[in-house]
Amino acid sequence: MGNILKCFTGEDDHGDDDYYRPSSGARYGLQAGSDHGHGPSPYVDVDQPAAASRPHHDVVSLLQDLLYFESTSMVPEALRQHVTSSKKAQVKWYRNILEAYNNMRPQPKTPEEAAQLITTALSRIQRADLLGILSFYNLPIPFPLPTVASSASSDHPPSSLPEGVQFVLNTLPVHHRCIGDGDGFSAYVDTADPRESANVALEVHEMVIDRTQARTHRDYQKARALLRSLDEAGYKIINISGEEILAKKYRIRMRGIDAPELEMTYGKESKDALVKLIGGKRVTIHVYGLDQFGRYVGDIYCDNVFVQERMLKSGHAWHFKTYDKRPEFAQFAVGERSKSRTPRALGVR
Repeated sequence: MGNILKCFTGEDDHGDDDYYRPSSGARYGLQAGSDHGHGPSPYVDVDQPAAASRPHHDVVSLLQDLLYFESTSMVPEALRQHVTSSKKAQVKWYRNILEAYNNMRPQPKTPEEAAQLITTALSRIQRADLLGILSFYNLPIPFPLPTVASSASSDHPPSSLPEGVQFVLNTLPVHHRCIGDGDGFSAYVDTADPRESANVALEVHEMVIDRTQARTHRDYQKARALLRSLDEAGYKIINISGEEILAKKYRIRMRGIDAPELEMTYGKESKDALVKLIGGKRVTIHVYGLDQFGRYVGDIYCDNVFVQERMLKSGHAWHFKTYDKRPEFAQFAVGERSKSRTPRALGVR
């Protein structure tokens, strides 16, 4: 970070390069009512118009913010008006930008170079947030923006996927209330995931921003209404470890198995078995397609366990032979306990 310090102390000779001249007046100040070392103390601009209305100074503003972040770990308070992700996520962004700046040679002097720095350092965040931070610093949008392969996650490159898999979902922890029975559940995927990021509609981002503003103004009725609208659009704001995450909802049907309905014999026991396997845990789903009810049909993996195999071997589900011909599934279901719970034994035809 010594190079940033040189930019503001004048130790480097940049000739007539105005981008590196220190700006006049302090840019940071403690928010009213906060003290050093006592709770959060986000900083705000002082003696300047609000960030939403004042023009930013491109590279010099970015360098000031990086310098301040290095010494305080605080991000610009006004940034939240331009992005939807949490303050915790923004801290990670600035850490990445700072690291990229220190490793960049030559270091950025023009708005185009600063934009490229940010775009490279934050290539995996939501596209709307990336555009928001570029807008915050009044920087140009590089073209084309970086893209990340979306057909599979980094943990499951396309070459390693079984034949027929269309894409992979890596979910947030599955809430036990989202598990309907022994062969189906609803799961949520963080929209910061590269596959999801490019597919979030602008209207969804606008609803998230409007909700944040409504809560800031204590208009909780409007905030709740916007949450309902997000839910209708297939999204939910989930709080994990104090961080709010915008997530996309997926209805999942487990491929190759069938389980009794909840009201049938062994229905509750089958559901409870699935809750024990995936409840409160993140799962990986290899998606093969959609069924007639609009559910995503896939193979489920959790804690290095193939969930369908475990459900079959424990006798809490049976092989759905009509739709799945995998011979290993027939082998999974040969246990005596499974035989006593075949569709015929349960009165299902």
